[in-house]
Amino acid sequence: MGEVGHRLKDLIRQIAEELAIELIEIETDLDHIHILAEIDPQLGVNKFVRIAKGRTSRILRTEFPHLKKRLPTLWTNSYFVSTVGGAPLSIIKQYIENQQISESKKSKQKWTNFLNKGKME
Repeated sequence: MGEVGHRLKDLIRQIAEELAIELIEIETDLDHIHILAEIDPQLGVNKFVRIAKGRTSRILRTEFPHLKKRLPTLWTNSYFVSTVGGAPLSIIKQYIENQQISESKKSKQKWTNFLNKGKME
């Protein structure tokens, strides 16, 4: 994981702390992020996602100008949410932790180069 991925995780952790969200696990993948969190229903998942996407997009695109050059927006309007009700938390955490090793090396390197250098190789 490159600088962008590390910074993204740091920003998500900061936002979660500010909103009193328990961040259980977080992992970046090639073009998305997995977050396992406990969110107060009064706050709502939608509000957390909206705040996280807005702030991380603004900050990352300022700190890493190459993200502005190749991408019209950092995030899409969509997101996927699922509850983990009956699944053991350890299994969900393991799934999220393994996202970094889930893609082929060639594909992973292509995205790493883009995120770090701003160009596909």
